[in-house]
Amino acid sequence: MTTTRSVIIVGAGPAGMALGYLLARRGIEVTVLESHRDFARVFRGEGLQLSGIDAIRQMGLGDRLDRIPYVEARMIEMYARGRRVLRTDAARMGRANVRLVSQPLLLEAIAGAAGAFPSFHLIRGEPVRELIRENGRIVGVRVGAGEASHEYRADLVVGADGRHAITRKQSGLAELSAPQSFDILWFKVPYTEAYPDRNTAMVDIGDLRVGLAFPTADDHLQAGFIIRKGTFNELRGRGAEIWTEELINGLPDFLAEQLRKHRDAVAGATLLDVVCGRLVDWSVPGLLLIGDAAHPMSPIGGQGVNIALRDALVAANHLVPALLGGDAVAIDAAARRVRDERWPEIVAAQQMQQHQARMMFAPDNWRGRMIYRMIPFMMRLGLLQWLNRKEYRLMSQGVVPVKLAV
Repeated sequence: MTTTRSVIIVGAGPAGMALGYLLARRGIEVTVLESHRDFARVFRGEGLQLSGIDAIRQMGLGDRLDRIPYVEARMIEMYARGRRVLRTDAARMGRANVRLVSQPLLLEAIAGAAGAFPSFHLIRGEPVRELIRENGRIVGVRVGAGEASHEYRADLVVGADGRHAITRKQSGLAELSAPQSFDILWFKVPYTEAYPDRNTAMVDIGDLRVGLAFPTADDHLQAGFIIRKGTFNELRGRGAEIWTEELINGLPDFLAEQLRKHRDAVAGATLLDVVCGRLVDWSVPGLLLIGDAAHPMSPIGGQGVNIALRDALVAANHLVPALLGGDAVAIDAAARRVRDERWPEIVAAQQMQQHQARMMFAPDNWRGRMIYRMIPFMMRLGLLQWLNRKEYRLMSQGVVPVKLAV
C-alpha cells in the first residue's frame, strides 16, 4: 500500500513557497509556517534573473508571473562622485531581461496557486521556536511560548526560513562562513521624473560609500547605500541630518534632491547585515535546509531569489518519490541528494559574489583606493565587462542546468 508522508516547511519565502506548491500538487500533505502575518517587508530581493524566471515557468506559473507588474532594467548608468561616466545596455553587464518584481506579490501568486490543492496549508503568524527531536530524529517543530506553545509534527521538516534561520541555528550543522566587508542601507522614496527613465538602474561610486537606485513597479525608487561593515552605528551617532547628508552628498543632482526631499525615508533605512556562507551538510535525520537557511547569499548580483527557486525545483525532484511511499531512510537519503546536486552552483555563485565584491568594495588601502577609482573607467572602456563576461552570463542564466522532473 502506498503511504504519502507529510512535510512541514518553516518559512514562506521563495524557497519555502515554491517547494510547498510543488509538493502539494503531487498530493503530499504540506504545512508552511510563516512567522509574519503577511509577506510585506521593508526590503526583499526583487531581481528575477533569467534563471529564476525559467524556474517559475517550469513550475507552470508563468502566466501568474506575467500578470504581476514589473520593471525591466534595460540600462545601467555608472557615476563617479556624481558625474556620469557610463551608460550601457544592461545585457553587457549580464543583466539581460532582469525583471524587478515585488516579492510579496510573487509569493502571494505562488500561495494562490498552491491553495488550489487541498493538501497545502499556509499558516501565518506562527514563529517557530524550536525543533523537536526524538530518538535522534527531527520529528516536528514547536511554536509559541508558555501556555500558547503547541507542536506541528511531520515526516520531514524543511527549513526555508532565511538568512537568520532558527532551523539552521538549531540544526547543529557546521557552516563555512565568508567574511564580508560591507553592509547595505535600503529604503524607498517616490519616483521622480528627474530620474533618467523607468528602465535604468544606477550606481554611484563615492569615496566612502556606493549609492544605488532603480525604479520599482509601484512608482517608487528602491535606493540604498553600501557602507563599510560595522560602521552604521558610528554614522547614526552623528545625528540623522548629518549622517544622511554625508551619504547623499556627491550623488547625481537628480537623486540627491529627491533623497533630501524624503530625508526621513533615508534616516529610517533598514540595515542589511550582509552575510555569506554555506552549510557543509544541509540535512540531519528528519530535517533538510534550503535557500538562505542553507547558504545565505550576498546581495551581489541579485542571486538570492533565483537560487532559492532553483533549490526548490531540485528538492522537489528528490523528495517527491521518497515522500510518495518511501520510509524515513529513503526520505533522509533524498534530502542528502539535494545538497549534493546543488553544491556546485552554490559554491560557484558565492565565489563569483566574493570576486565582484572585492572589485567593487576594495580594501581601504592605497591599492584598493586606486582600483576603486579605476572601476568606472574600466567599465567605460569595456574592460570590466570583458574580464567578467563569463561570470555575468552564469549569474544570469545559472551555473548548472536545473530541470523540474516531478
